[in-house]
Amino acid sequence: MRHTPRYNVVLAVGLASTAGLASIADAWIGRGVAYPVAAGMFFAVLFAAVVQIAGARHPNRRFGTANVVTTGRAILVALTAGFVGHPLSPPMLWAVIGLTVLIAALDGLDGWLARATRMASAYGARFDMETDAAYILVLSALVWQHQKAGVWVLCCGLMRYGFVAAGQVLPWLAAPLRPTLRGKAVAVSQFVGLAGALAPVVTWPASAAVAAVTLAALAASFAVDIAWLWRNRAGYFDTLD
Repeated sequence: MRHTPRYNVVLAVGLASTAGLASIADAWIGRGVAYPVAAGMFFAVLFAAVVQIAGARHPNRRFGTANVVTTGRAILVALTAGFVGHPLSPPMLWAVIGLTVLIAALDGLDGWLARATRMASAYGARFDMETDAAYILVLSALVWQHQKAGVWVLCCGLMRYGFVAAGQVLPWLAAPLRPTLRGKAVAVSQFVGLAGALAPVVTWPASAAVAAVTLAALAASFAVDIAWLWRNRAGYFDTLD
């Protein structure tokens, strides 16, 4: 059961919070109404997409503390996404790095809360994953926008979406992946590497080198996952019979 009214309430509160925080921040950023609108739209699209994909896999009546934390992370991601397309001063870039540290810290908290409250769900796991993926895409766009690396850095953010698209053509790629410490470490490395490349004190070509190492780590992790899915494809198809 998707519990649509519950999701509508969370969407409304999250959207209002995003727009409100963006309006307050705009006194410093100076983009006018464009910034709250962009941030709010990003949050709405991200949240609605997660509900559409995994909303039916939330088994509990309550939304859950862990999902509230993930919603907070999604709001921070949306606030950062609002910067894309807007030139940022060095203080603003440092603010993005500060937001990255906070988002990464909360990333560990929501999973712990889900286990501690016994409310872990496929929905919560997907919400967490999509929030991470969206933020990696936002960071890679900012790194490119500020000429810290070439357009290839967008592969950091687009690789996962390409993988999902490939799963629509090759069903064995869409099989569930086992959670691993490697996968989590690589996700954190994307935050660290892209934020490091974005830092004002890291200039080109050092920033490009940092971004290249970050992309290489992600590509290697995807290669390991694809190889594992290939080896276990027969078992996946057996579950469909």
